[in-house]
Amino acid sequence: MTETAQPAFPPVSVHMVVKDAAAAIDFYKAAFGAEEMFRLAGSDGRIVHASLGVCGGVIMLCDDFPEFFGGKSRDPKTLGASPVTIHLHVPDVDALWARAVEAGCTVAAPLADQFWGDRYGKLTDPFGHEWSLATTIATPSPEEMQAAWKAMEAKMAEGCGQPS
Repeated sequence: MTETAQPAFPPVSVHMVVKDAAAAIDFYKAAFGAEEMFRLAGSDGRIVHASLGVCGGVIMLCDDFPEFFGGKSRDPKTLGASPVTIHLHVPDVDALWARAVEAGCTVAAPLADQFWGDRYGKLTDPFGHEWSLATTIATPSPEEMQAAWKAMEAKMAEGCGQPS
């Protein structure tokens, strides 16, 4: 539902730049169950600002406006990657994973049980943003996690694996 006033925001929110924000909003609704809270469009139809509720948090997004940034694009597709991963910690990661893949996300790192206690994987959305999804399945101690990491590093040094 599109509102006419800005919603309240949690202390930390994500703000993303995409090409075709209207399509991205529709995609995030389909993939992650996002709920549109607010949308402000410019006279050319590009989204100046939108707010979506996702898993109890808020994601803000807008279309790319290179004309306001010295002609430089800021969306990850144009840049070739994004150094930021958006993390969703949810009660049922398998269900959300299936929904997101069905909607069009590609697998960047397969969903698997991890040494730090989460069932975890990474996806890339059609707009170039990377998402990690997780559900906690165990609560290892810091010492157990450190030992597991050292074992993983040893395997990687032998060429037998890579971190997720």
